[in-house]
Amino acid sequence: MLAPFVRGAPVEWLLDPGADPWRHTRPERLAMSGTPLVLQPTAAIRASWAGKHIGAVGRVEVAALHNGELLAFRLTWPDGSENRDPNDSTAFSDAAAVLFPVAEGAPSISMGGPGLPVNAWYWRGDSDAQGRQVVAEGIGTTRTVDVSLVHTHGVWKDGRWSVVIARAFRVETREPVVQLDAGRPTRFAVAVWEGSHRERGGIKAFSGDWRALSLAPVGGKA
Repeated sequence: MLAPFVRGAPVEWLLDPGADPWRHTRPERLAMSGTPLVLQPTAAIRASWAGKHIGAVGRVEVAALHNGELLAFRLTWPDGSENRDPNDSTAFSDAAAVLFPVAEGAPSISMGGPGLPVNAWYWRGDSDAQGRQVVAEGIGTTRTVDVSLVHTHGVWKDGRWSVVIARAFRVETREPVVQLDAGRPTRFAVAVWEGSHRERGGIKAFSGDWRALSLAPVGGKA
């Protein structure tokens, strides 16, 4: 997949899933599947989900753009209910994330492994404008490393989510997060949690193996 360069596009523009640049991108449709029950981190979770369907979202359309400093993804998928504000302990928010390998050989399906970190940029419907950046090195190791560097915005309309998730190419941190450059390829995967299906944590729909992403060089066509 190609992330075209859009000269001078401010972050506020890229975060609008209906903005003009997004209308000219060609999204890629990804088939999603539930994360395997055997990969859930605790026996209690495996027991409570035994025999149940995992991964309510079956497909996601993904597009990407960058302005030379910031990379933005737009994820769209059908969803019959807008789950933003859980009002009790039995309700859960819709959510989505874009995942990147930080170390060569890091597996996507298990969220990395010991010494093989992965980095996710994460959106939740109940904290729409405050994205999270998380790091993991295997099942059950996910941890939030900041809540200020990832920008997000989601719009639910006519039974469909359109969510933008964005971050600067390069950030100053000691955490093992992805660092990007225009003109240099990377890889990514996508995850979606359906709140009305009680999905959270490792219970999610997932796009599978890493997919190639090319960041168009700065100065290329807008």
